[in-house]
Amino acid sequence: MSENAREAILAAAKTAAQRHGYNGINFRSIGAAVGIKNASIYYHFSSKADLGVAVAARYWQDTASVLQAIRESNPDPIRCLEIYPSIFRTSLEDGNRLCLSSFMAAEYEDLPEEVRREVKAFADINVMWLTQVLADAGMGSAESCERRARAIYTSVAGAQLIARTRLDIGLFDDLILSYREAGLIPTSQA
Repeated sequence: MSENAREAILAAAKTAAQRHGYNGINFRSIGAAVGIKNASIYYHFSSKADLGVAVAARYWQDTASVLQAIRESNPDPIRCLEIYPSIFRTSLEDGNRLCLSSFMAAEYEDLPEEVRREVKAFADINVMWLTQVLADAGMGSAESCERRARAIYTSVAGAQLIARTRLDIGLFDDLILSYREAGLIPTSQA
């Protein structure tokens, strides 16, 4: 099997996890989506947990790259904070998907330990990035920036969840606007 097949398997598993969580990762449906026998998936991934780890790790690594690109292309930290919710909005725009890590976090107790570590890594990279951007914007002490970063991360992820259950991206936008108006997410307008 080629590296292309491995990438196709990861992409199909990511989509399944964003729609149905960790339990949505099943070799039969992924094999059908990729056009291979489900047994062929074992060539690249020895188990569902192994595939779940690869999907979750790739997801947080891709997100870390997106966050880094936002920061590198926007010298103004406030502008970075204004852009931040868009990474969650993109999942809603793409088939009303939920952030993979948010979905898996809801199943946390049932996840294999190695998958749990990757799910936590996603939250950690978001909070670390937000903390640094808030600090760069002069939003307070390291402790207060970290506390606010956790609040922003959970609020944006929660807005995505509520909007998904209502099939309404406009609701996501309205919630983000309310966070900005309340001062949770700083803006250049404030």
